[in-house]
Amino acid sequence: MRCIIAGYPFDLTASEVEQAMSGIKPEPAAGECVVIGRRSYPVMQVGAVVTRQDRRDFTAFEVTRAMRKLGFTCRTGAGV
Repeated sequence: MRCIIAGYPFDLTASEVEQAMSGIKPEPAAGECVVIGRRSYPVMQVGAVVTRQDRRDFTAFEVTRAMRKLGFTCRTGAGV
């Protein structure tokens, strides 16, 4: 599925995101999070890994929108 993040198009699939995040320890989450497998990752961490861009180049909203389009569950708040 084509997603636009930080003005750049990315052709992503759910399995590619899962593979990219496998073996990566989730950072502490306080804001928007995405559930991948059985783990909850901050959306900014997922965006950085998947796009290989600096976190300052995109917003949490862009990544959240892309992850929801791919079928992932996104949640807001601490203790997710």
